[in-house]
Amino acid sequence: MKQSSIKAKKKFGQNFLKDESVLTKIIESMPNNDNKIAEIGPGLGDLTKFLVNVKSVEAFEVDTELCVLLQEKFDKELKSGKLRLHCGDVLEKWQDNLLNERYDLVANLPYYIATNIILRALADANCENILVMVQLEVAQKFCAQSGEKDFGALSVIAQSIAECKITQIVPPSSFEPAPKVDSAVMLLSKRSSRSDEKFERFLKVCFKQPRKTLLKNLSVAFDKKELNELFETLRFKPTIRPHELTTDDYHQLYKLLTK
Repeated sequence: MKQSSIKAKKKFGQNFLKDESVLTKIIESMPNNDNKIAEIGPGLGDLTKFLVNVKSVEAFEVDTELCVLLQEKFDKELKSGKLRLHCGDVLEKWQDNLLNERYDLVANLPYYIATNIILRALADANCENILVMVQLEVAQKFCAQSGEKDFGALSVIAQSIAECKITQIVPPSSFEPAPKVDSAVMLLSKRSSRSDEKFERFLKVCFKQPRKTLLKNLSVAFDKKELNELFETLRFKPTIRPHELTTDDYHQLYKLLTK
């Protein structure tokens, strides 16, 4: 099958990365360890060809047409065991752990499932590092610091268990077809596994209406008198907005409200 005959499919959120300098920088940003690589959405295999040169790779591709192309393109690597290719929806295969060993997720993620995949990887105890290309807006939400307008539930979840940083911003011209927005490569280096689901539900309440005060958002789920007393104890202003607290503040608040 000829690569040139394959067109990007909108339903899979495909934008093929063609800028080799970006691919090289992704490889250079990879953590220095012996972990296996999981690649989700290898597409035409442009990143895959770099990855198999440095580590063994498990790739997951939902597009059957691309699976055929990848099987032909990486015949040698598949036979040697340097690459394993899984055809099908990765979210259906992904139970608690995507791989039964320590791994790093390195991928140019399809935009439409990027957030879901990052949250799955954060929850996966076997995943130690997440180095992914996503929409710039998504990367900013995960990496935003307290006080910044993008600081929200995703920032708190990620930063509760990982160091988060944007390693490079990638313009639309680096892709074929070119998306309408900038992309970014983001590295999340995990210190532990993901925080519990009850805490994440609590964060959804806190950030439900980001422009309203935190007190107003929380009073939907908790007693207002108790909240006022707690805010006074913690020295939080009653007018404070959700993005103005820190990750540690949210853990402290959750602990006291649910003890």
